[in-house]
Amino acid sequence: MVVDTRRCIGCMACQVACKAEYDTPLGVNRTWVPYKVTGKYPNVSRKFLPRLCNHCEDPPCVRNCPVEATFVVEDGGFVLQRYERCIGCRSCMAACPYNARFMLPSHRTYTPITNVVDKCTFCFHRVTQNLVPACVQTCIGRSRVFGDINDPNSEVSYLIAKNPTQVLRPEQGTKPHVFYIGADRNQTEFGREGYQKLEVMEQERSAFKKHFNL
Repeated sequence: MVVDTRRCIGCMACQVACKAEYDTPLGVNRTWVPYKVTGKYPNVSRKFLPRLCNHCEDPPCVRNCPVEATFVVEDGGFVLQRYERCIGCRSCMAACPYNARFMLPSHRTYTPITNVVDKCTFCFHRVTQNLVPACVQTCIGRSRVFGDINDPNSEVSYLIAKNPTQVLRPEQGTKPHVFYIGADRNQTEFGREGYQKLEVMEQERSAFKKHFNL
């Protein structure tokens, strides 16, 4: 998959389409779009970076699964999950450097698939029927493009050849199969500083306490 962040408008249609396709529970997502507001008023803008499982060529989740519930499909390189084998130990979640995995809760009554780890599958069931993933189908900005990177005539091969691309966390050596155009994680996601107290918040809190004699 190629994600052109220059074309992403943050409509979240991909996230909604994915939830509709898989009926994922509230609070978790197979794909999500973190963003960050940059600049100073009045010249501000939002930067988006769509995220999902990167379907790595050397996935650490597969190596760390003790029951081989996570595996790589030889034809295509999809990283998939055998729900009937998953014991919910969360080893794959800890091993994934992209935070792309989550636990399905036990309170799901309409399906037996509970208490197991889930993640994006690149819509394997759709791709095997010559359809694109749901998130790609619904992307109104054509930010997401899916195809065969080994086919020189495919759109993904063309985009990678004609544009400078990058992958997330290349230092992990996982060889991800999601390529980004124009991505900058520093401009789209909050780091550890996001958990620190902001001076402006401290000023507002002090003024509030002073006004109400707290």
